[in-house]
Order: sequence, then structure tokens, then C-alpha cells
Amino acid sequence: MSGAPSGPAGTGKTETTKDLGRSLGIMVYVFNCSEQMDYKSIGNIYKGLTQTGVWGCFDEFNRISVEVLSVVAVQVKAIQDAIRNKKKRYKVIELKPSVGIFITLNPGYAGRAELPENLKALFRPCAMVIPDFELICEIMLVAEGFLDARLLARKFISLYTLCRELLSKQVLYCRD
Repeated sequence: MSGAPSGPAGTGKTETTKDLGRSLGIMVYVFNCSEQMDYKSIGNIYKGLTQTGVWGCFDEFNRISVEVLSVVAVQVKAIQDAIRNKKKRYKVIELKPSVGIFITLNPGYAGRAELPENLKALFRPCAMVIPDFELICEIMLVAEGFLDARLLARKFISLYTLCRELLSKQVLYCRD
């Protein structure tokens, strides 16, 4: 009913959640969490999600203070219980059972809170790792019929790594 992908930055936690929703035909709204979020603002977001039946992906959820997360745990549990019991209403608002609450976590970073146990228990954990680009490249080259795919993959990764490090991120325009 809820998921918690965690891992280093750039591993595709948010993108995976959005892709899963897209493949099921469900709209996914991404909320960037910060220390300024309180239980009322998060509660209002939950109200909107439950009424529309869409998914909410709360990015870097562990940036929210522990005191707020403790109250949020009660809110999430109430929504999950209402869905589990097939209720049509949650408190005074209509409840669409397709609602989903997902959180992404970046563990080990400065300023990140550890989730309270009562909140952690409400989300299915999923560990994300940095992809092995060399292996992915090798597989793609083998699929295209290259015989020296391993050596070529190593060279491609070296080339792209150098390009990423040395070339400017600024878009340059060429004149005719």
C-alpha cells in the first residue's frame, strides 16, 4: 500500500515511483520535503490525495523533523486502515482506494532524521543502488551483435565519464 525506496542520490527512487504509477495509469505528484513542513501541511496534502485517488511521492521524506514525522505516522496509518477496511470515507472526506503514499529516503546525509519505528513499519522498504553502467552498456552492445562488447563498454564508459567531467553543462548553439 505504500513504498519507501531508499538509497544514494541519483539512483532513480523518485523516477521509479513515477514510472510505476504511469504504468498503472495513475497520476503521481512529487513533493519535495523540507524542515518547514508541519503535520497540518502534510495532512492537507493527504486530504487531496485521498479525495482524488492519486499517488503522492514525498521526496527526501527524512528531511522532515522527527516530531512532525511522529504525527504523520498516525495520519498515514489512518488512511491505510481506511483503505484496508474498504471504507468509502476517511473522516469527513471521500476516500478513493487507489491513493498511494510513497516516500523516498537518502540515508546517511547530514540533516536527515531517522524515521520513527511506527512510521517505518507502514512503508515497504526498497533499497536502490547506483546502476552498473558498464554492465548495462556491455549488455546493450552484445544485444546489437558486438563481439568485443566488454572492452567496448569499458571504453564507452571512460569516454562518457570524461565528457561528463570535462564538458560544460551549458547548452551551446551552433551557427549555420
